[in-house]
Amino acid sequence: MSVNISELYNKKILTLGGRILGEVKGVMLNMDDGKVSHLLLNNPDNLIRSSNLRADFIKNSVSFKRVRKITENIVVSETED
Repeated sequence: MSVNISELYNKKILTLGGRILGEVKGVMLNMDDGKVSHLLLNNPDNLIRSSNLRADFIKNSVSFKRVRKITENIVVSETED
């Protein structure tokens, strides 16, 4: 699946079951392979300032491995397969 990162911002993220998780507010890249690793549901600046970064990151991100389809929305599986 190939897409420009800029096209991901502000897209709604939905599960296969139709549950809305939020909108893409940031993208995290794996610098080793140049691929998207996570979609952030919160502004990255807000996460960096968090006193509990790890927990807030887990709560406010979606692994890109869960992405099943990108159209006007991003559809993800319920869990990482």
